[in-house]
Amino acid sequence: MKPGFPFATRRLMMGGLLTLLAACAGVPTRETLDQHGEIERVETYLNTARGLKASFVQTWPDGGKGQGIMRYDPGRLRLDYTTPGPMKLVAANGHLLFVDHRRESVTRMSLGRQPLGLLLNQPVHLSGQIVVTAVQHGTNSLQVSLARADSASQGILTLGFSDIGGKLSLLVIEMTDVERQHIRLDLTDTAAGGESWPDALFTLSPTD
Repeated sequence: MKPGFPFATRRLMMGGLLTLLAACAGVPTRETLDQHGEIERVETYLNTARGLKASFVQTWPDGGKGQGIMRYDPGRLRLDYTTPGPMKLVAANGHLLFVDHRRESVTRMSLGRQPLGLLLNQPVHLSGQIVVTAVQHGTNSLQVSLARADSASQGILTLGFSDIGGKLSLLVIEMTDVERQHIRLDLTDTAAGGESWPDALFTLSPTD
């Protein structure tokens, strides 16, 4: 029977193996690097898409549809509905205002626990307080899903982009709240004007 390694030798070899494993664990894979690059591209898009305008079709949790015009600046969003009737949604400065002119109703809420709030931090940082839960890159498409790092169960925001020639264009905003209710906006004719919208568009007043 061959004698075993001396204890000191075995300890030295084990220490070297653990060091090697730790080093390997710290080396980012190609997939990780690719995802990091995609996340940075989305960050840049959301922080620079000033004067963005698009037509939208919204699908509510009950399957109902609405449509209108969306306007976006980094940190603020406005939806003006033409169907099923005149309504508006304004989200800015950490708060949301929804006005239904048909019913003469006004709803206000904080964006702090709403999935839409993940889109409207200014500047947008898809790290730290926000965690990217999924990145999917298809043919001419990119999709990222976001949640709050400290309360992922409070809701998920998924953004879908066309990705043609390395240029992103926002196509889908999908929100899943804490009750697993889904709201989806499908966008068409998305274009950024390069200059910010007037501040008056994003005031949290029912009459503006």
